[in-house]
Amino acid sequence: MKLTKTTIAMGALALAATAQAAVPMLYEEALARSEEEKIITAPIAGIENSLWFDYRIDITEAQKELRSDLNRASDTEDLRDAWEEYAFELRDEREDYVKKMAKKGYRQGIVTVF
Repeated sequence: MKLTKTTIAMGALALAATAQAAVPMLYEEALARSEEEKIITAPIAGIENSLWFDYRIDITEAQKELRSDLNRASDTEDLRDAWEEYAFELRDEREDYVKKMAKKGYRQGIVTVF
């Protein structure tokens, strides 16, 4: 009897996972996810200054705003707008931080391996 309950529970979990995987990702969400991968996780040149802390605060604020927008979304267009705005904010904040640090003489390092 216990084996049957376990089998049914596992089947239900597998069905739920399959149903979730079948939902296509919006283009705007995919774009935002690619921008998330580019979030700078350590300060440029190891300099923890106000620009770094402002950048981190802005990223956190964008993430909170995304959650709020997704919770209030009533249709697909609202979802698209929320993800698109989030992707734009992530890219804009990253570019601003990099440019401001470059003005101060600190460049973002890129390593290329051949």
